[in-house]
Amino acid sequence: MVWPKSQTQVGNHVHPLLRPHDLRLTVFSTFAFTTHCKKIILSMIMKLLLSEKRIQQRVGFLARRISRDFLGREILMVGVLKGAFIFMADLVRKLKIPVRLDFVRLASYGDGTCSSGKIQFTKDLECSLRGKDVLIVEDIIDTGVTLQYLYRCLKARRPGSLAVVTLLDKPSRRKVSFQADYIGFQIPDHFVVGYGLDCAEEYRNLRGIYIVK
Repeated sequence: MVWPKSQTQVGNHVHPLLRPHDLRLTVFSTFAFTTHCKKIILSMIMKLLLSEKRIQQRVGFLARRISRDFLGREILMVGVLKGAFIFMADLVRKLKIPVRLDFVRLASYGDGTCSSGKIQFTKDLECSLRGKDVLIVEDIIDTGVTLQYLYRCLKARRPGSLAVVTLLDKPSRRKVSFQADYIGFQIPDHFVVGYGLDCAEEYRNLRGIYIVK
């Protein structure tokens, strides 16, 4: 079918002005405008702390260290849901040693930017730790209370070894004495989102890590 110069069919109707080319431009312009507005809004409420490139470089560095330290051994990586899932996925794919995976979930953060102070063990492991080399994978260590609780619980299950890797560490926020074996970045006392970290379940999908202003 050949469209008249001034008419375009939309559904069962003929629009007197909009041509197919114009429709594509309109859709593209709307998408570009929406994307641009989203970027402006993000820049108003957030400030980039760690770019995707810096994160990936550091994850690669951590993977090389872990691969070297556990050379010739298989490790069981225990991911702490939900925040560590992206970090864990990237880290696992960069390791050069045999790996098995399991997950736990502990609830200690509410829907805002502050910890509730209460720990709830909402998902337990599905495999035994006895005699295994276990590596806890955490997204961020803040007060250290939750991670210390988890560490003690897993230690009681008699693993062969137990270590912790965290992408982010905020030592200024510590309420208990706890030090991870592998640390990606030490950061100031800011509330951060992105790369798995959230604020009321939003922003986990951001590729970088941002400070919420």
